[in-house]
Amino acid sequence: MPDQNREVAPGPDERHVRTASGEVLEVPAGWVLLPPGDAGLTRRLKLGGPTWTVKEKQGRRMFSRGVWAPAERVAAVRAAISEERTNPAYEKRLEAGRKRRAEKQVVYEREFETAVYRFLGFAPAYDELAQTMAIAIAQHATPVGSGTVARTERIPVERRAEAATIAWLRHQTTGYDGMRIARIKGKRREVRRLLAEQSRKLLSRYRAGESVPVDQCPLRRALSARGSV
Repeated sequence: MPDQNREVAPGPDERHVRTASGEVLEVPAGWVLLPPGDAGLTRRLKLGGPTWTVKEKQGRRMFSRGVWAPAERVAAVRAAISEERTNPAYEKRLEAGRKRRAEKQVVYEREFETAVYRFLGFAPAYDELAQTMAIAIAQHATPVGSGTVARTERIPVERRAEAATIAWLRHQTTGYDGMRIARIKGKRREVRRLLAEQSRKLLSRYRAGESVPVDQCPLRRALSARGSV
């Protein structure tokens, strides 16, 4: 079993893990747990195999709890990477990578902002409001690591923009954040669906160009509260 690469869950104590089938395994003698946090070290360690990757599910998300591997290999890989990172060329590669990611992020923010603006589709009288909203929603939804729908690549950007806009409206123009929702399966989803319908009706007024007094405009109030207008 130590020769196999595995994904396991925490076991009953610190030297045991649990497989997907529920079997409890003892961690091999001489193995140590490398904590999560250094992606480069973890990736290099896994390539050498064997390793046991510990993952734990909390809610709908999976969290890494570290990687078990032979202590000698962990030390060797850590030493090799440490030596590489003292090389000036390594820092140059890091800086180049950071620059590429920053440039890619700027491009995506603009793409997402445009997608939100198109989804809003406000009448000409509210074009400035639509532009301000698109910027605010994109700034909220696109940061790396935000965990919002805007960061997923499983659906087209148009659908991401729609979902992010409806979510923004739910939090900014409804009483959702202060609601007491019964702990009944499907109840929160139902509440969100009803609020989404409410948000879509609100958007339709601006798309149709209906007159909405500035002092009664829920969108301007939301943006003002966030310092966007």
